[in-house]
Amino acid sequence: MAFNLLVLSCLAYVIFLFSVAFLVERRALAGRLAFLRSPLVYTLSLSVYCTAWTFYGAVGYAARSGPEFLTIYLGPTLVFIGWWWVLRKLVRIGRRQRVTSIADLISSRFGKSNLLGVIVTLMAVAAVTPYIALQLQSVVLAFEIFAEAQILAESAPAPRPVAATTAIWVAGGLALFTILFGTRNLDANEQHPGIVTAIAVEAVVKLIALVAVGGFVVWGLAGGVAETMARIDALDPASWAFQPGRWTAILMLAGAAVICLPRMFQVMVVENSDDGQLARASWAFPAYMLVMSLFIVPIAVLGLERLPEGSNPDMFVLTLPLAEGRGGLAMIAFLGGFSSATSMVIVEAIALATMVSNHIVLPSWLRLRPSGAISEDVRALVLNARRISVVLVLALGYGYYRLSGGSEALAAIGLISFAGVAQFLPAMLGGIFWRGATRVGAAAGLLTGFALWAWCLFLPSFGPGGLMSPAVLDHGPWGIGWLRPQAMFGTGAMDPLVHALFWSMILNASAFFLGSVLSFPGPVERLQGVAFVNVFDGSADEGGGWSQGRPGGIWPGGVWTQGAAEPEALLIMAQRILGEEAAQALFEGAARDQGKSQSLLPDPTPAFLAALEERLAGAVGAATAHAMLTRFVGSETVSVEDLMMLAQESAQMMEYSSQLESQREELARTATALREANEKLTALSVQKDAFLSQISHELRTPMTSIRAFSEIMAEGDLPAAMVARNSGIIRDESLRLTRLLDDLLDLSVLESGRVQLSLGLASLRDMIDRSIMAVEQVRPERRFSFVRDPLAENIFLRTDADRLTQVFINILSNARKYCEPARPGLRPEIRIAVRMRAGRVRIDISDNGSGIPKEAQSVIFEKFSRLPGESRANGAGLGLAICREIMGNLGGSIDYLPGQGGAAFRIVLPLRLEGGPG
Repeated sequence: MAFNLLVLSCLAYVIFLFSVAFLVERRALAGRLAFLRSPLVYTLSLSVYCTAWTFYGAVGYAARSGPEFLTIYLGPTLVFIGWWWVLRKLVRIGRRQRVTSIADLISSRFGKSNLLGVIVTLMAVAAVTPYIALQLQSVVLAFEIFAEAQILAESAPAPRPVAATTAIWVAGGLALFTILFGTRNLDANEQHPGIVTAIAVEAVVKLIALVAVGGFVVWGLAGGVAETMARIDALDPASWAFQPGRWTAILMLAGAAVICLPRMFQVMVVENSDDGQLARASWAFPAYMLVMSLFIVPIAVLGLERLPEGSNPDMFVLTLPLAEGRGGLAMIAFLGGFSSATSMVIVEAIALATMVSNHIVLPSWLRLRPSGAISEDVRALVLNARRISVVLVLALGYGYYRLSGGSEALAAIGLISFAGVAQFLPAMLGGIFWRGATRVGAAAGLLTGFALWAWCLFLPSFGPGGLMSPAVLDHGPWGIGWLRPQAMFGTGAMDPLVHALFWSMILNASAFFLGSVLSFPGPVERLQGVAFVNVFDGSADEGGGWSQGRPGGIWPGGVWTQGAAEPEALLIMAQRILGEEAAQALFEGAARDQGKSQSLLPDPTPAFLAALEERLAGAVGAATAHAMLTRFVGSETVSVEDLMMLAQESAQMMEYSSQLESQREELARTATALREANEKLTALSVQKDAFLSQISHELRTPMTSIRAFSEIMAEGDLPAAMVARNSGIIRDESLRLTRLLDDLLDLSVLESGRVQLSLGLASLRDMIDRSIMAVEQVRPERRFSFVRDPLAENIFLRTDADRLTQVFINILSNARKYCEPARPGLRPEIRIAVRMRAGRVRIDISDNGSGIPKEAQSVIFEKFSRLPGESRANGAGLGLAICREIMGNLGGSIDYLPGQGGAAFRIVLPLRLEGGPG
């Protein structure tokens, strides 16, 4: 088979995966992804556990060690069947706490400590680096085998592919794919439907490929099942002897890896949307692995029997079909191995990049800021950090591949990574089952286990003279024999893997226990401990926080005081992270729940702060989200009362406490509403008095002018120029008086509901154009720029075009009159954004001025309302009140939109208005 055809097939396969991921992403944006919630797709995505190690390396493992390869499959099987309740608890915690990674889980459990997040992130990167190198090595070996086969077939010298160059190209391609579909946007749940579906497709490909090669070996080469079993019985090398200690160690490693590997945590916990998916996967995933393992031993035995001595057993899946002249089957096998390697690298890179950005990059950026204000687009910062992290992770994998020179056995590399991530297990299990576990204990255990893993297994993996000198390997550092990396404390008779696992896990768990016993958990740790350990006490879909039915999470009411966090500042921050749509929807919904129908800004109550933190945690991690909100609120905001509640173990007392808390919050909401109503009535009373004074002035002034100049003209015998001037003054004052009376009459008609609407189809773009032309005559010496999207405005509405245009003119006129850019020299700008959703049209009109003061935002739509210090105002304060009444008659609404930098108004109306008032 031509090597060039192999490369083209590989490119075609990658393009196919690109297409699958792209189409699924498109359907996800359109909300048409019901199939993705099926247990089948979820189960197939879990097959990311089966990497190039299990596709290629399992055969080599079986050829070298016999049945010991089964431990790699039995470990996850025992976890999914026997520890299903542990997995279910992890999934429930992940959904309740909006967990984005295994580092996020551990840091969130232990007081939302970002230090723990950093430790786990660095450990994960170090532990997974050899595994990524394994995938690169497997693909490189596959290319080399096909190149060698082509050279032998053509009986002529030909250039061989350079392993290092091939590895670079593979790493670069995987980095590109991961960046395109793993870091395209910042999702509030950190889920990637395109990637998950592509992984599910790859799961089918590698299963078909391995079964196809196995079927060929059993029925095509061996002659059937009975003959295959006879060959297996006849082959019983000494290396296949049963070693209980090693079997136990690898079973434990494989079971821990299926929970602790960042990629497995990503697909099993983060991508999960329903407990039912896990219930099906508890038997379907072991069944998948059973099928994957069926033909491992037959392929290994036939490879040892039919291939030349010295052949690499890791690649028997490829070399057997090639040796038998089955090029097409070998191509299928290559694609299966390629799928195994690429799926692992893609998901692992996404998981690690998320951890690096959420726990290292973003917290560092936040600490460098002098204040809590966030004016930059945090979404772009996070996405760029993740893209760079993807490249760095793959570069580290390539670096390990080059430094280690490749390993003879792929399984050896995989076990190094398994032992590294297993160090997360004590902190993870202790955190979800033991309320007394503390941050100090978790950090002590993680660092102890990581140090011993690196010393006993990782550094020696580079070989003598690599990162560790032969003298240290043989005699220990400074000649201290009991510190020899592979013979700690005189245990040199143990298998190196068993030795490293034994000491690292024993001392890890001991340090975790002692550190927790000797330290006292902080307030947030205790609250999160209850939330994690008692996660099943609440409903399946209840949001984060510890409270078990009591809203407020870790923002209870003890230290927090009303007004400590400005809602508009919180909205600005949320928009920078979640995006304008999601943030505004969250704040608007919270305001409605608080009974604030006339405002888009909720009060920063403990319950709202908890909900906001939960949403932010889904995008940037729990620790970073908590740190951001803490900067705004100003403290950890946990009171003595909340700590006392933790001591109440009785379920009846907790239920009673929850009822009291609900009543307290209801009373607080009522008091807040009454206070706002009182403040609003007071402000309206003051404005009404001002209005009466203003309206009497507005009426008296033109009437006085008209009377005075009429009397002058009545005297007669005046020059023509003076008659013309006086007549002009009388006309202008009459028009001024008429406009004022028209506004009063118009408002009266609108409020009474007797307005007659002229309904018809009208172009929204034309109405906006007419409005802009009308307001261009206002202060023409001021140059304004308009930012619009004509395509979005290309909508036809069934409405009263004249009335809607009147609203646009009023809003645009106010913007032109009052907009003063915040920075000198900045040109005044008005932005018009149109969006349509669910049969309703939304028009946002905003400027880049200083905005409307917070204290005036609640009354600007009331009659008689004028902003304080309006030196340029020449009306009676009825314009926005008229606009509100018009929008009510048109079946829509108009609201002030906070958090946009300048003054902003949101107009919402139906696409088709049926009937109409009056």
